[in-house]
Amino acid sequence: MKKVEAIVRHFKLEDVKNALTDHGIHGMTVSEVRGFGRQKGHTEIYRGTEYAIDFVPKVKIEVVCTDENLQTVLDSILQTAQTGQIGDGKIFVTNLEDSIRIRTGERGEEAL
Repeated sequence: MKKVEAIVRHFKLEDVKNALTDHGIHGMTVSEVRGFGRQKGHTEIYRGTEYAIDFVPKVKIEVVCTDENLQTVLDSILQTAQTGQIGDGKIFVTNLEDSIRIRTGERGEEAL
């Protein structure tokens, strides 16, 4: 099993969710996050004064999938979240040792 964490722009969340659902991926966790990378924030002008915004708001999508579905998940996220601009985000993939469905006690891929 794999855990995929994708940091994407807010306005791409619905597109990514729909693409994953269309490919049979139904479970995900979404969090609002703030951070910076190469983009290093930006500046905004409010009432004539310029402010530096160091942490850029993004959305983190977490998906746990089988090894067989990994490439489908990655392709879906890449195709829908990409704008070609700096700040599109990142995808992280980690190995997942186990998962347990609390209600039934099922383990591993059966718990997904």
